[in-house]
Amino acid sequence: MVRFQNLARFPDIGSNSYLLEFGETRVVLDAGTHPKHTGTDTLPLFEKIEPDSVDAIFVSHPHLDHIGALPVLMRQQITAAVAMTAPTMESGAALLHNSVNVMKAQKRELNEPAYPLYTHRKVDEFERLWFTREPGEVFSVGHSDRVECEFFPAGHVQGAVGIQMEWNGKSVFYTGDVHFEDQTMTRAAEFPEGKVDTLIIETTRGAHPRDPGYTREAEKRRLGEVIAETIAGNGAVLIPVFAFGKTQELLFMLHELRNEGIIPHTPVHIGGLSTRMSQIADRHCDLETRNHRHFELLEDFEDLEILPRGHREPEFHRGEIYALSSGMMSEHTVSHRFARRVLAEPEHALLFVGYADSETPGGKILAAGQGGRVQLNSDQDHETPIKCRVENFDFSGHSPREQIADYAVSRDPDTVVLVHGDEPARAWFQEELQRRLPNSRVLIPQPGEVVDL
Repeated sequence: MVRFQNLARFPDIGSNSYLLEFGETRVVLDAGTHPKHTGTDTLPLFEKIEPDSVDAIFVSHPHLDHIGALPVLMRQQITAAVAMTAPTMESGAALLHNSVNVMKAQKRELNEPAYPLYTHRKVDEFERLWFTREPGEVFSVGHSDRVECEFFPAGHVQGAVGIQMEWNGKSVFYTGDVHFEDQTMTRAAEFPEGKVDTLIIETTRGAHPRDPGYTREAEKRRLGEVIAETIAGNGAVLIPVFAFGKTQELLFMLHELRNEGIIPHTPVHIGGLSTRMSQIADRHCDLETRNHRHFELLEDFEDLEILPRGHREPEFHRGEIYALSSGMMSEHTVSHRFARRVLAEPEHALLFVGYADSETPGGKILAAGQGGRVQLNSDQDHETPIKCRVENFDFSGHSPREQIADYAVSRDPDTVVLVHGDEPARAWFQEELQRRLPNSRVLIPQPGEVVDL
């Protein structure tokens, strides 16, 4: 029998982790932390799994909501084989080390006794036990019940994969986070086709349709035009970005916009973890799943200004671009500290190119808009006026819901398991797929729920 258990602690996006049982072989897909919670509440429901009972752990990609709890799981499952792609291994280790630093800071700021959940030494120790498999390599896990596995490029970020598993004539495919269109750096997903027994799909964008007239190229051009207008008006441009994935995508967009003559050649500032993640991306610049192959951002991108290690923020210059983390402008990050300079004057622009939760400073700025006011610091009552231009752009690394639904229908699954989405998103997918796949089970497993497949 094949069995699925949802280990995500909350019914939304975060602490992504799922247990699959193929007879006697047990596989955990992803081991993430939840960004909206602290302490042990950030972890998946690992207490539902018996210690040292898992044969293998697969990591689809290195965002913390998929890898952030891996050291905790490995400490509990000491003999489990841990597999991922080589880019995910490098990026994941760097992000886990950064997570240790963040947890140490939060231990002081939030008086969180459980932090850090693991140490730098443990990350180094466990990283040595990881092994890599690349798309196209077929491998097996388990002992008496051998499960045949294969990774497929997922198009979400560099190194991200979907995972196909087959056992005893039964097949399961897990999409992880997926994008079926080319991004600027990362090429579109290349997923398997044909009949599958069980499909486990992400539902991130299920609550919102995409404008049917949308094209990434038009959105990129709109971004370029706003940047050009701001620089021509003697303003500075702040673009909050996530250090991994979005920073590299943005730099390649800026490179293309320069070559197309849409924006001028002006300094672009990055720093901190973004530099480290760009170094790792450059080491994998020859991947076939990547656009701009062999282009190294830290070597070939003209006028790239890197913030020296240990500096809190770059010097402020009009007419320049600041691509600073974090993407949601969380407190105590470089983009958050830098924001006051940009918010203060109408000549400047604050441009969002990724997701910003409504409860974060970035989300609050987007909601208020130019002319509004925002409380930047949670421990202060003062509200800062938003005088600068504020714009939002859709460069999501997740496919629109219609494309994921089309893929699900194309695989003709007996069972669809809906994960990685909030309640409205999963509800849309359930209704849509039950209509289009009338002979399939379409399930929304609750935290901890076990489903026989």
